Amino acid sequence: MSTLQRARCRAKAHPLAVDAALAAAVLACMVAGSFVDPHSPDGVTWGLRTPDPLSLLLIALGAAALVFRRRVPRTVLALTGTCSVVESVTGDPRAPVAMSAVVALYTVASTTDRPTTWRVGLLTMTVLTGAAMICGPLPWYAQENLAIFAWTGIGATAGDAVRSRRAVVRAIRERAERAERTREEEARRRVAEERLRIARDLHDVVAHHIALVNVQAGVAAHVMDKRPDQAKEALAHVREASRSALDELRATVGLLRQSGDPEAPTEPVAGLDRLDELVGTFRSAGLHVEVARTDQGTTLPAAVDLAAYRVIQEALTNVQKHAGPDAKAEVSVVRVGPHIEITVLDDGTAQDRSSASGGGHGLLGMRERVTALRGTLTTGPRYGGGFRVHAVLPVTGPAPTQKDPA
Repeated sequence: MSTLQRARCRAKAHPLAVDAALAAAVLACMVAGSFVDPHSPDGVTWGLRTPDPLSLLLIALGAAALVFRRRVPRTVLALTGTCSVVESVTGDPRAPVAMSAVVALYTVASTTDRPTTWRVGLLTMTVLTGAAMICGPLPWYAQENLAIFAWTGIGATAGDAVRSRRAVVRAIRERAERAERTREEEARRRVAEERLRIARDLHDVVAHHIALVNVQAGVAAHVMDKRPDQAKEALAHVREASRSALDELRATVGLLRQSGDPEAPTEPVAGLDRLDELVGTFRSAGLHVEVARTDQGTTLPAAVDLAAYRVIQEALTNVQKHAGPDAKAEVSVVRVGPHIEITVLDDGTAQDRSSASGGGHGLLGMRERVTALRGTLTTGPRYGGGFRVHAVLPVTGPAPTQKDPA
């Protein structure tokens, strides 16, 4: 910290001491000025004179009032202005008592608003200059009278300029602090969103693959003794599902390690182009799944593509876990105008599905994904049994064109 900064800190910590020092300096200037006679006999140089005791008393009162200029600025201005008017009426020649009024006027201008500065400044200027011109022994157009007019105007203008500068500095500081708070809030919001996104990804990956592993492990245990070949096939599916789960977990966790790399991907590599591979894993686990697609030629944004993939993955995982061993599922992906609609139906029994309503984050995660993209998600039981998941996601870009059959 520099010497000037330390001095400013001390001045802010002890404002009364600063005002007392300023009052002493103004007192010294006024006393020195009261002994100077601008009208020497030769008319060339200034001479010395003995000031009136009343002028010295008014000088002392005006200087003493400046000690309290920050606490009661308008009262100090009224007191110093009164001393200046009294000195102008009684003094011969006049002592420079108006200096204290100029300092008080500067303080009022620097601590109030501009309209108040205009009103108080014009009133002070008119009263002091008028008293000097009317009541003084000198001609009304004398240099001393015009000097009072000039100095009061300078005091008001300087105070207003200081107040304006303080307001600008304060506004800049407030904007900087507000920007800093906004950046911190934005950073916290992004961290929360990223944590939620990663939690959804981990849930989708783990729930899907663990469900497949559970089914295949049960099949292997059931046929181990009687049909070892089928048991080996089931264990191979377990191994494949485990490897896929590890790969996706590695990709998801890798995003955290590459958070500082601007070229690192921001989403796991998954989309509707891998739908056949996803459905194949469920079919290998014994779930009968039918797929119907009319979205050929549609290029989806990465976030929409991932959300559509995850919705289908989570919906089929729920079918695998809760719809019963003989359930069938239907998946449809349809482009409708500026939207793409994802529908997953199953014919599981209501009894099996109601037993799974005790908790979990699957449906909540799907809803959060779709809502984050300004889409809609509806879920619920079907009439006659089964469950329905329907998601509508917005798609940017032109609608796909229909190709003429060859």
